Amino acid sequence: MARTMEPLAKKIFKGVLVVELLGIFGAYFLFNRMNTSQDFRQTMSKKFPFILEVYYKSIEQSGMYGVREQDQEKWLNSKN
Repeated sequence: MARTMEPLAKKIFKGVLVVELLGIFGAYFLFNRMNTSQDFRQTMSKKFPFILEVYYKSIEQSGMYGVREQDQEKWLNSKN
């Protein structure tokens, strides 16, 4: 019985590993895109504001301040 479970356990492990790697690369891509594009951040503020809030908090934790204020100022000026 243990021999038959071994290949299944390997498949499950590989599947979980692939899903985790996809999650890591996806998070990196999303962060990089938000970090380089103010227009993308505006899109995120409309569709997924909670994700944008996590982005702002993470960059403020790293010591980069003022990005949120610059975004809000630009978006307010573009409405007028």
